Amino acid sequence: MTLTARPETAGGGFTVEGANFPTNRGGLCEKGLSSAELLAHPDRLTTPLVRDARNEPFREATWDEALDRVVTGFTVAQERFGADAAGLFGGGGLTNEKAYQAGKFVRVALRSASVDYNGRFCMSSAAAASNKAFGIDRGMPFPLADIARADTVMLVGSNPADTMPPAMRWFAAGRERGAQHLVVDPRYTATAAASDVHLQPVPGTDLALANGLLHLAIKHRLVDTTYVADRTTGWDAVRRAARQYWPDRVERITGVPVRVMERAVRMLAESRATMILSARGAEQHAKGSDTALAWINLALALGLPGRPYSGWATVTGQGNGQGGREHGQKADQLPGYRMLADPEARAHVAGVWGIDPDELPKPGASAYEMLDRLGTDGGVRALLIMASNVAVSAPRADHVRERLAETDFLAVSDLFLSETAELADVVLPCAQWAEEEGTMTNLEGRVLRRRRAARAPDGVRSDLSVLADLAARLGRGQFFSDDPETVFDELRRASSGGKADYAGISYARIEAERGVFWPCPDEAHAGTPRLFRERFATPDGRARFHVVHHRAAAEEPDAEYPYRLTTGRSRAHYQSGTQTRRTKALLDAEPEPVVDIHPDLAARLGIADGADVVLRSRRGTARLRARFASTIRPDTVFAPFHWSGDQTVNALTNPALDPASRMPEFKICAVSVEAAPAHHPAGEDASP
Repeated sequence: MTLTARPETAGGGFTVEGANFPTNRGGLCEKGLSSAELLAHPDRLTTPLVRDARNEPFREATWDEALDRVVTGFTVAQERFGADAAGLFGGGGLTNEKAYQAGKFVRVALRSASVDYNGRFCMSSAAAASNKAFGIDRGMPFPLADIARADTVMLVGSNPADTMPPAMRWFAAGRERGAQHLVVDPRYTATAAASDVHLQPVPGTDLALANGLLHLAIKHRLVDTTYVADRTTGWDAVRRAARQYWPDRVERITGVPVRVMERAVRMLAESRATMILSARGAEQHAKGSDTALAWINLALALGLPGRPYSGWATVTGQGNGQGGREHGQKADQLPGYRMLADPEARAHVAGVWGIDPDELPKPGASAYEMLDRLGTDGGVRALLIMASNVAVSAPRADHVRERLAETDFLAVSDLFLSETAELADVVLPCAQWAEEEGTMTNLEGRVLRRRRAARAPDGVRSDLSVLADLAARLGRGQFFSDDPETVFDELRRASSGGKADYAGISYARIEAERGVFWPCPDEAHAGTPRLFRERFATPDGRARFHVVHHRAAAEEPDAEYPYRLTTGRSRAHYQSGTQTRRTKALLDAEPEPVVDIHPDLAARLGIADGADVVLRSRRGTARLRARFASTIRPDTVFAPFHWSGDQTVNALTNPALDPASRMPEFKICAVSVEAAPAHHPAGEDASP
């Protein structure tokens, strides 16, 4: 998505328009169209805030005082508990420059291993699977526009009609050509309603469904045996494993009828150009990386990756979800998607940074593991959070809030006083998207420019500037710059030769070419819009099949918690709602969260449409308004996670982690559902 801000002729404000860009062709969603409202919002933070004690209210402070307090918090924690006691938690909304600088700051200025970010809660399972199968993680290995040229598209756990409306024009263009679409989702979403086939599995059974479709592909001789022989390894083991997923068994596991599976696999296999697009519904599980691998196995068996207008891809959600995970703010990574445990990677990046490789720490704890250990022996005691509201967005949110409150020192950089910032010792007011320069990398792997379109309010600073200033106060300022282009040029050198190679991408080139696709190893290289045409990014150039098996969710329904809760995004709101719940048009469109419940289940529980209900899990409770939905499974309820207070759905979710990606199991947990007491007051935090 590309946004263009321009001054209005009266009032001195801004409006937002969609640019005629190859990705979105001028289209914007409601969130983009209304985003200018936040630039001068009355809740906007414009002055640093500090507390003199945890139980005292905030007071305004100078930047010098606020940053000195952050440095003191870091220093005291490290002197008492060791280098890793100071850390940073970042976000997928940071520009490439800020994400790069965040990882470098922790490792060079703090000399700590303690850095991770909220993208661990989003893309990590797909990334782990893609790296295992293809040797590289780029969410979409082809341009978004290629969707319009595919003859068959299967969406697995994705609802772009609500979550990415501008992208739907590519699906619509395909349907105008006669393309067929399939949707795998426990809910009958707006995307499913526009599809030809809707497969409605039990939440958490997508892996079994993929293996069942593979079984049928083998049975009906639909496997592209030439492709498998020429371009892959590991097929024989996967073929044998698929025998266990005979149709009747898969129907019992998933609830998807055999006849629907039969139709689906033939549509996928008999099409000239077929795409399988996976997203968070299939991936935000404690087996999410295996589930993604199961769909990749199916795609490889059908010979899709590398074929024109075909392949497997995962759809990125956050604004810089792709670039944010490439350049070092993950606990195990260095810039260019190099791995921190690799001696050659350490030597290269240390050389660019001008330090000894031995100064670099070892890999640290993943996002939830870091949050879970805050304030404990061996955990982070002083934390800086940027571009993330983990008090709402993390799993087991009540526990995470407790851990945040137990840190010795907490600093938060944000636009508004978010639920996480309310717990902080220091709050730093940061610049917004329209007020800063930098780059972003979209879901296609296209590196884009972010141009300053508005002047930041007095008293507001960029996170890039804050990190450089903090480094100087820690005695490491010589390693850092606050100029975005200077930082990007260093990022180019640090990424050179890595999987995510930006060496040939410059600000000038991005402007001239309307974005450049990585990998782009030098300025003479054209960039790489489409991967895997000739080889995969593995040592032998072949893709890898992996044997993966269905296993039950980490928490299944029982007598006490008899229903499944699955969560997701709504059309009007985004992430923790810090910004969208402050946007009038979006709040008017969706003023409160609702829980979708099948009328039959509601009748059994004595719940009326529109009545308040209480959801309970082993971790917490949430109070939401019921909305009857005859299209949801009767054993499942759905709720969005954008609200706080007693409407915090992530108070219920399960932090069980995927062993490979460390992704929490957001998408399924066991809950009870009951009518709320009529006298219970609405939560104070239901809206800002």
